[in-house]
Amino acid sequence: MRQARVKRELIINASALEVRVALLEDRALTEFMVERNLVRGLAGNIYKGKVTRVLPGMQAAFVDIGLEKAGFLHVSDFLDEVGEFGSLVEDIAEDELDTELAEDPPADISWEEGPGPDGVDLEEEPAAATPAKNRRRGARRSRLPIEQQLKRNQEIIVQIAKEPIGTKGARLTSFVSLPGRHLVYMPTTNHLGISRRIESAEERNRLRTIVTEMRPPQGGFIVRTACEGVSKREIQQDIAFLTRLWADVVKRAESQPPATLLNADLDLALRAIRDLFSSDVERLWCDHPPTFERLTQFVQQYMPRLRARLSAYEGPEPIFDHFGIEPQLQRALERKVWLKSGGYLVFDQAEALTAIDVNTGRFVGKRNQEETIFKTNLEAVEEVANQLRLRNIGGIIIVDFIDMTKEANRKRVSEALSHALKRDKARTSMLKISELGLVQMTRKRTRDSLEALLTEQCPQCEGRRVVKSIPTLTADVLRGIQREVSRRNHGGMLLVRLNPDLARYLYGPGFPALEELEQRFDVKIVLKSKEELEPGVFEVSQAPAAA
Repeated sequence: MRQARVKRELIINASALEVRVALLEDRALTEFMVERNLVRGLAGNIYKGKVTRVLPGMQAAFVDIGLEKAGFLHVSDFLDEVGEFGSLVEDIAEDELDTELAEDPPADISWEEGPGPDGVDLEEEPAAATPAKNRRRGARRSRLPIEQQLKRNQEIIVQIAKEPIGTKGARLTSFVSLPGRHLVYMPTTNHLGISRRIESAEERNRLRTIVTEMRPPQGGFIVRTACEGVSKREIQQDIAFLTRLWADVVKRAESQPPATLLNADLDLALRAIRDLFSSDVERLWCDHPPTFERLTQFVQQYMPRLRARLSAYEGPEPIFDHFGIEPQLQRALERKVWLKSGGYLVFDQAEALTAIDVNTGRFVGKRNQEETIFKTNLEAVEEVANQLRLRNIGGIIIVDFIDMTKEANRKRVSEALSHALKRDKARTSMLKISELGLVQMTRKRTRDSLEALLTEQCPQCEGRRVVKSIPTLTADVLRGIQREVSRRNHGGMLLVRLNPDLARYLYGPGFPALEELEQRFDVKIVLKSKEELEPGVFEVSQAPAAA
């Protein structure tokens, strides 16, 4: 039986305050990203850094790249053959983790278990997940100790592989990758990889031939999924753009002082276009005219075949309300997630791991207890996989399924979870389900979780629970004001009473977004602090002309 095609839509909500991107599959939220305009993402940025400390005991170094905290560079992430101004890739864009090499690695490199230099699986991943602290994933070869390769005050080119998370600084690598629309360029390797998601052998051979003919003498490439079906000319343009970009980076590194940004990755809206907007996305919606214009230009230049799928959203209600995204976001922040059957999941996140507990809840079944438990666990499998992806939970994860007495049922639940996790772009590894119903797994952590992005520790309860942050609440209030304005006639003056912290933020960093709202709806908005109002609660009324 042929599987029904999933309807995929990309929704971009942009304002002067923040950009939010949601990927919907049959109107279900599967991926969410947010970037505040005052705090841009750092992953993928390339810097000229200066080594501040070398730690032989940890085989690592700290590198000053101009951020608040020095970056962390492990010996396995440093390519010593290239010297001070050369680099390679450690982990390329997350959506290209499933790739295979088109040629074998050089004989002088010994590969350990795990992915190769571009996230390429050179050998089959082990069935059991080994804690990351107990093994070096992706070690490139037997190498000299770090104290023989790096010294204090040495200047090197590095790229941020992982964003600073919590109290930890950025994870750095000298294995640089430059993602384009169709290819990922690796300046100092001659490997050629092709995404396994391109299934046609004929198409794979065509792409391999084209890239082999056109690539420069120095440099390797990963052929991305988006490259499927594109013309030779488009591939040539991507190669030319990426090689020029790397040449510019090297040139700037030669003239700029240490702790200098050499190349910044695209902003979130354009990254979403580059990495998520492909032929299987039926429609892209954007509600912000200036951003929509930028997206249109980008698509026209790099993927003109998809231009007809761009749509400007002009509805009166907020775009995330229109597509039913806000309730799904709220659900992804809750500790308890209900299943359709009446069962539920409980998420508890600690510093080192996340525990997910499965419960039958209101589901009592029809036949016997074993069948009820089995059906609840099977339903939970899909929701666990979806929530891990949506919440962007990384690190060690323990899933506590309800105990099943039959070995066959445990096996089916374990297989179903393994299958569901294949849709996740982040690298995951899991052990088989135990007799107690426990599944131990790991999921690659590259950026903050959804909870870390949208919430902060509550000062009233000393951090035992979380509340929405001021920027998040301010954005919620602006959308609430938009709803009120859309119900009224344009023009006039509105008085908005709200919490003093939010009022201060709106008259400060959030003022451009407030001003934009006034211009869009031809209305004057007057803010008034009201101490007794909780953050996120506001009152809107018609203001007198003298207000």
